[in-house]
Parts: sequence; structure tokens; C-alpha cells
Amino acid sequence: MVARKLFLLSSILLSMSLFSACSNEKGSSVSQDNSVNIGISQISSHPALDLAREGFIEALNSKGFKDGENLNIEIKNAEGDIATSQMISSSFISNSKDLIFAIGTPAAQSAFNSTQDIPIIVTAVTDAVESGLVKSKDKSGTNVAGTSDAVPIDKQLKLIQEVVKDVKTIGVLYNTSEVNSEIQINNLKELSKKNGIKIIAKGVTSVNDISQGLDSILDNIDVLYTPADNMIASSMALIASKAVDKKIPVIGAEEAHVEGGALITEGINYKKLGFEAGLMAVEVLEGKDIKELSIKTLEDTELVINEDTQKNLSINIDEDIMKRAKVIKGGE
Repeated sequence: MVARKLFLLSSILLSMSLFSACSNEKGSSVSQDNSVNIGISQISSHPALDLAREGFIEALNSKGFKDGENLNIEIKNAEGDIATSQMISSSFISNSKDLIFAIGTPAAQSAFNSTQDIPIIVTAVTDAVESGLVKSKDKSGTNVAGTSDAVPIDKQLKLIQEVVKDVKTIGVLYNTSEVNSEIQINNLKELSKKNGIKIIAKGVTSVNDISQGLDSILDNIDVLYTPADNMIASSMALIASKAVDKKIPVIGAEEAHVEGGALITEGINYKKLGFEAGLMAVEVLEGKDIKELSIKTLEDTELVINEDTQKNLSINIDEDIMKRAKVIKGGE
């Protein structure tokens, strides 16, 4: 269906180029029926996911797909509510979208549970196999493909050890309903055990539990690690503030955490993550079988430090780390 739409669209555009007549109405010669219709389902609002969405749209634009011309994009945000995410997916199916772009593991699962026919490109999904979205990372085997924000836990742990000398106990705060967070914590526990480091993980079920959850662990840890978790990311200002009050450094899984007040991260760039997903969407729109595509990860990471948080903690960071890092201000 998508390939036929693109063929018809190309024919129309070619015909238009043969005439010198001009129109003041943008795209008036291309009917809406011949445009590609994409639904974007975002699980919640926070900088990392917003950047992924921006990158996705930029990739489409770079390949000639322009919203309002030959492309219709509908963006919906569940604001962290799973039931709303499911309703968004159902509405996209009812409206016969040609492709769904799902941002975040819960949004991806909602879309996949709603349809195995419409192609779904995902991003900010930690483990698509464990989440039941694809059969293999190398070859999807389902109607899902895209990019993973799997955090390089080994790099994060190394960074923690470099920033907090002789660290003995790492605290982790996470949303118990996000499978991606469970995966990250299990990986961290496995690596930490090999290094003789204890992990104290505190699960919360809503943003209302975060303050109390922090209070229960901050006095018993050397450093707090915040995983790539949608609920945690949306509450970084609170988390960073309470941690600074206790002089506990926060190591974030992504740059958005540092922008929110965490001390430092070595994570991936979410705009690049979304852009790569957008290029995969173009492949599907141009006729590529999504079942043949993969779940891609970004190899490059970026070191980011919050200078204001560093000053508030009165913590010294090795000069070689400072030289490699992008330094930002603000947040907490």
C-alpha cells in the first residue's frame, strides 16, 4: 500500500514539473489520499524522548518527506499513562496509518500489541527482544524495527568508579513497571558484583513515590545511578535536589539527566538515535520488508558534566575527564 502511494505521488510530482503554471496553495495538487500517513506515539514528555522525535522527523525531511506536503504526521503523547498509550495505538490503527513511530518501550509494546500489520519503527527501547517486540536484534522477524537506547553499563560503572573513588554502594531508583529499567539494573548488578560493589535498588510505582523512595536509600549509598527510565527522567529536578542536599553525586544514564541536575553521564545522543530510526522508516516507506530490518544501537557515547552540580557537591573530577567532557550549566 505504501509503495503504491509513493508511486502515485512520484507520478503526480513529475506531471507537475512539466507545467509552468504555479499555485499559491502549498501542495494543492497532491491529494491527502496520496500522502504518507505516520502516527508518532510518545510515552512521555522529557528532553531525551523529545530529541528522538525531532531526529526522526529531521531524517524524514532529509529524504524528501515533508510534513504537510507529501507526508502527514500525527503526534500523540501518553504523558506516562499506559492506558492512554494503548488508546493512541488504537486510534492510529483506526485512522489507517501507513507507519507508526513509537518512542519508548511502553509505547512500542502498546503499538505492537495493537497491530502486527502496520509497520512500527521504534526508538528509546532498551531491549526489543526481551520486551517481546522482535525475534532477533539482527533480523526483526516481526513488524517492528528501529533503534535501541541500551545504555553502555560497563562505561557507566567505570565512570562511577572514576568519579567516586573507592565506591562501595550504588543506589538505583527505577520504575517497577518499565521492563527496560529492570534490564539495566540486572546488568549493573552483574557487573558490580564482579567489582565488589553493592547495589541497593529501590523501585517506585509513581512519581508520588520518588521522594520517599529516595529518603529510604540516600543515607546508605555512596552514589546514586539513574537508569534510562521515563518516570525517573521526568523527575530529575527533584531527584538531583534531594541528592545534592545529602552530598550524594548522581550519575545519569543519559544527557537529559545531567541537564536536569545529575552530575555526569557517558551516554548516547537521543537525537542521533531518532535520526537513525527515521532513516529506517524511509527504507520501509520505500518498500523494504520491515521483517528484514534490525534493532540498531549507537556505538558512540558522549561524556557530559553539569558544572553547577559539581560546584554544589564540592567534588573534584579528574582533569582527563574534564578535558573529554561537554560541560553544561543549570538543572537542579
